[in-house]
Order: sequence, then structure tokens, then C-alpha cells
Amino acid sequence: MKKEKKNSRSNFYFFVIVIAVYAITALLDLPTAIRALRIFADILLRIAPVLVLVFFLLFLTDLLISPKKMVKYLGRESGAVGWCVAIVGGIISSGPIYVWYPFLADLREKGMRPALAATFLYNRAVKVPLLPLMVYYFGIAFTAVLTVYMILFSLVNGYCTEWLMENPPGR
Repeated sequence: MKKEKKNSRSNFYFFVIVIAVYAITALLDLPTAIRALRIFADILLRIAPVLVLVFFLLFLTDLLISPKKMVKYLGRESGAVGWCVAIVGGIISSGPIYVWYPFLADLREKGMRPALAATFLYNRAVKVPLLPLMVYYFGIAFTAVLTVYMILFSLVNGYCTEWLMENPPGR
């Protein structure tokens, strides 16, 4: 609880400092301050749809996925189904990776295994829309072998991630 209070205070101080820098810049050089505010507004407008999507996915997760279901499909006892969900989910996921971080963090809070989160993220490297292009440049054998290796190593990566989280070095 104490750490949360310290973080919120730090966030507030950072916000005040940024406002102060903008105010000082506006006093010293108004055109630069206006240009900086326009750039900020442009960036905000660009990321707003992504933020809305993230909040929508978080809302759907809270609404549709109960902790009981989460433990069943992605928890400690999920077995092969959990691995398959992580692999397929990673492969079919699209969009920028930073959109998935809050979603996976929310799933982790509800009981998702670290191994499955790592496997999901690793499998994002397998891009279904780009497979035909890869076949064109490298051939079907290379593409098939690489894809299978990436899926298999995602499992290894997941196991290693979970093991490291449960047995941190130096413990």
C-alpha cells in the first residue's frame, strides 16, 4: 500500500513538472510551446484508438472471463489446452505488441501461468499473413522448419521463463 501511495505521489510530481516546463517554455518562446503542444496532441490522437482498444479488451476480459475459467484454460492445471491456447493466440494476434502487455498483465493477475504468457509473446513472431512471402523468398521447406522450430522453442522459452520466475538466480 505504501508503494502505491509513493508511486501516485511521484506521478503527480512528474505531471506538475511537465506542466511547469510547458509554462516556462510558453513564457520564453510561445511558438515553440504551441508547436510542442500540437505535436503532443497529434501523438495523443494517434494512440487514442489503441488505448481505447486496450481498455475495451480489459473491460471484456473482466466481463466475460471469470477467474475460474481463467484457471481452467490458462492456469497451473490447464495442461495441453493452455499451451495450445497460448500458441494459437500468439500466432493469430495482431497489432502492436504494447497493446497486448496490459491485456496479458490482467490475465496474469487472474491466474495465467507465466509460461503461457511467454509462449504467447514468443509466438507473435509467427506471422500468418507473411508466410506466403516467406515461402516465396525462402521456399516451403525452410518456412515450415522455421515455423515449427519457433513454435517448439516458444514452449522451451515458456518453461524457462516460468522456472526463472519460480527460482530467481541468487536465491
